[in-house]
Amino acid sequence: MNKHFQSLILQATAAKQLFKIESIQNLWSGYGEIVRYGLQGSEYKSVIVKHVCLPEQNNHPRGWNTDKSHQRKITSYQVEIAWYAQWSERCSDYCRVPRCLATESAPGEMFILLEDLDAAGFDLRKSKVSDKDIKACLFWLAHFHATFMGESPDHLWPTGTYWHLATRPDELDALQDSALKQAASLIDQKLQDSHYQTFVHGDAKLANFCFSRQGNTVAAVDFQYVGGSCGMKDVAYFIGSCLTENECQQQEMKLLDYYFSILKQALKHNHKAIDANAVEQEWRALFPLAWTDFHRFIKGWSPGHWKINSYSERLAQQVIAELHNSSL
Repeated sequence: MNKHFQSLILQATAAKQLFKIESIQNLWSGYGEIVRYGLQGSEYKSVIVKHVCLPEQNNHPRGWNTDKSHQRKITSYQVEIAWYAQWSERCSDYCRVPRCLATESAPGEMFILLEDLDAAGFDLRKSKVSDKDIKACLFWLAHFHATFMGESPDHLWPTGTYWHLATRPDELDALQDSALKQAASLIDQKLQDSHYQTFVHGDAKLANFCFSRQGNTVAAVDFQYVGGSCGMKDVAYFIGSCLTENECQQQEMKLLDYYFSILKQALKHNHKAIDANAVEQEWRALFPLAWTDFHRFIKGWSPGHWKINSYSERLAQQVIAELHNSSL
């Protein structure tokens, strides 16, 4: 890290010295890294730095090395900076996010300085989840969606999620499922036409939730694809990120019941003058479309991906058939 960014950390945290503790992970396709730094003489014992350094050559792990891919990533980091600068402080403890201490953009580089969630008590990451864990994440999503219900996603993605159809023309072209390809635009339009719009996290997979030791609360990270949309996109994507196809089929209704019970409480808590029952009625009907929307992307992006399973295929076929019948 250059001296300018080191000075920025010291200034933002009132620390006297800093030292690198560890590199947490490299960013996708070689676009930088996330690093934990220790501090001396500050109220913060440690901080997290997301340092984006644009590569001279794009190196996508699945071969999608295009100008569109490169520009999408650049925009995603600009969106994340805007999220932390403009919106993140609206999140309460019910949808906890790291506190942003500083951001900066420079030619070829972007810098985000964040509170260390490990030090704040959210130091567990999970690859296998219990029912309690899933409910903690759905609780977070419900409060996040309630917080931003009806807001205009200024400086964020107009339509959130990293798989949004308009930003993935190459993957649509590669899709071999002709019926799904033909239905893709209509599915996207129906999600966009949802009367009840909010912000979606946009990459609400299990890996982006940090769990407390007690396991009943979580915080979320990685806001590169936050933007406007129907909340079912986050819910469908999250459920698919941590359950097998059999578990999805068995638990779908139960998990949706729980999510909507919390969403109704959260809308009231956030003083939203919205008919919560109407939101539930509309969004429940859109859940299969939200699931199929992601299925469309993953099937074009990586045809052999483990998330392409019989549950997803069944939902997609159901959605396509209903769209066809409604057009007759």
